Amino acid sequence: MDSDTSPRFFTPAISRPALLAAGGRILVPGLWMGLIIGISFIETPLKFLGPGMTLALGLGIGQLVFAAMNIVEVIFFIVLAASCVKRGLDRAYLWVVASLGLVLLAKVALIRPFLSKRTESVLAGVESGGSSWHYFYIAADGLLTLLLITLMVMGVRRWVLPGR
Repeated sequence: MDSDTSPRFFTPAISRPALLAAGGRILVPGLWMGLIIGISFIETPLKFLGPGMTLALGLGIGQLVFAAMNIVEVIFFIVLAASCVKRGLDRAYLWVVASLGLVLLAKVALIRPFLSKRTESVLAGVESGGSSWHYFYIAADGLLTLLLITLMVMGVRRWVLPGR
C-alpha cells in the first residue's frame, strides 16, 4: 500500500509537546495511584499475614518501603506540577494539583515522621500496638487516590475534548 491509501489511525491534531504533556497529566496520576493502591492498600495489610512475619520484620520492611514510596511520590508530584506550567490549564485542574501537593506535604512532612517515631519505639520495645497516626496516613492515601482519579478524568476530558 502506498502512503495515500494506507489506513488512517488516530492522529491527534496537537503538537508533540502538548501530547506529551497530556500524556503526563494522565499517565503520572495513573502510575501514582497504582503505587498507592499496590503498596498502601494491598501489600501493607497482607504483609503481616505472611507465614513467619514478625512485627519487627514487618515494621522494618514498612519503613524502607514507605520511605522509598514517598520519594517516588514527590518525584511524581514534581513531574505533574511541571506539566502544568504554561499549558493554559483551567483553575479547577490547578486547584486539584495544588490540593494534591498539600495532602502529599502533610503526609510526608507531618504524618510519616510521627509514624517513624512510633515504629522506632515499637522496635525498641518501649511501645506496642498500632497508632491512630496510621489512620491519618490511610486517610491521606485515600484522599490522594481520589484526587488522582479526578486528575486522570480531567486529563482525559481535556485530551479527548480539547475545546472544553
